[in-house]
Amino acid sequence: MPAKRVLILTGDCAEDLEVMVPYQVLKMVGHHVDAVCPDKLAGQSVRTIINEMEGAQTYSEKRGHNFELNATFADIQESSYDALVIPGGRAPEYIRLNPRVIEIVRHFATNNKPIAITCHGIQILTAANVLSGRNVTAYYACGPEVTNAGGHYVMKGITEVLVDGNLVTAVAWPGNSDWLAEFLKLLGTTITP
Repeated sequence: MPAKRVLILTGDCAEDLEVMVPYQVLKMVGHHVDAVCPDKLAGQSVRTIINEMEGAQTYSEKRGHNFELNATFADIQESSYDALVIPGGRAPEYIRLNPRVIEIVRHFATNNKPIAITCHGIQILTAANVLSGRNVTAYYACGPEVTNAGGHYVMKGITEVLVDGNLVTAVAWPGNSDWLAEFLKLLGTTITP
């Protein structure tokens, strides 16, 4: 199987484990991975956050790492990529305001290319208006946005994922292993012991 070209769309305050783990895993199995952020250059970093459920009604947020971007957002040609990853955290709520982000996401959606979305990453797909009739999961607070965008929000456990055609969605980082395993299947990646 030839290596695939995968694009990760992220930004400041993305969930640490939803950026770092897919980046490392996809590279480890031999795919070419470019991580970009609007208005940032290759070699610059985004600050990540770590979300924890600590007994409150919602998660708390702690400082994560500086994740170095390896490609420049302005140089991206989405047609040269086979698949897209959109991590969660707070980054999706503001990078979805960038018209170029929406254009990129629509390219992947309309061309039926694999898209892996976790947590609040679904906010970018709702903004791109590409969820009509699709079954997805996400962090629970995003359910109303999915419904308002014409999608079908499916409540899943914190470690569960949902596959609907070219979309692989997860609730949050505790589901990373199954989320990435399903995404690798869509990419046609086989791992043999």
